Amino acid sequence: MTLSLSAILIAKNEERDLPGCLDALKGLTSEIVVVVSDDTTDRTEEIAKRYGAKTLRRPFDDYARMRQKSLDVAEGDWCLWIDPDERVTPSLAEEIRGALSGSTPFVAVDIPFSVRFLGRTMRWGGLGRESHIRLFRRDKARFTGGALHESLIIDGPVSTFSGKIVHEPYRDIADYLSKLDRYTTLAAQKRLESGKRFTIFHHLILPWEFFARVILKGAFLDGYQGLVWAGLSSFHSWLKYVKLGRMQKERSS
Repeated sequence: MTLSLSAILIAKNEERDLPGCLDALKGLTSEIVVVVSDDTTDRTEEIAKRYGAKTLRRPFDDYARMRQKSLDVAEGDWCLWIDPDERVTPSLAEEIRGALSGSTPFVAVDIPFSVRFLGRTMRWGGLGRESHIRLFRRDKARFTGGALHESLIIDGPVSTFSGKIVHEPYRDIADYLSKLDRYTTLAAQKRLESGKRFTIFHHLILPWEFFARVILKGAFLDGYQGLVWAGLSSFHSWLKYVKLGRMQKERSS
């Protein structure tokens, strides 16, 4: 007996990326659940409904709660956690179909990712071996985390697949920069709440991380795109600590 599969997504202003994501799921899932942030202003919800997705809107509180809501609404035996800027490859779809066509000794699957940036598949700089648990039995998983990062707690053995999810998180440099302020603010807030403190040595993060990504992790082998990614990522890491320092001062004043 083939088990059912629910694709679960959360989305805010994703009218550009959502169609491609849902097209890649055709013939694979028994249902699609899209939880839309209620401050969405574009056609995200309309597009999701056009694809037959089960949709609901809710206020954005944090990523873990948004993800858990999508899981709570899902009805499939298994769930596939996917984001609008991600694509299931044909080889991964075949592996998923095979796993759902019979009994399996595992309850979740760690799936490799292929990250694309500025038109290039990134293989170096710390990106070539990325993987995440994205496929799991609905009754054996729950989300945990907070404002910025979420993760899964899995009750049972985890397997691995060779088929990949293609992830293109930024359409260009401008898109990266447009998201930078929000993400670094959330990261700084998380560190402040966990008791971490800014010190002057955090200013060394930017040059050290750039060196580590470019030289030690080989980002230069990805050419122009690798160097740009390394620079932006290093700036991101430094900026969140600069914001942490500012938050410390504001809290103590």
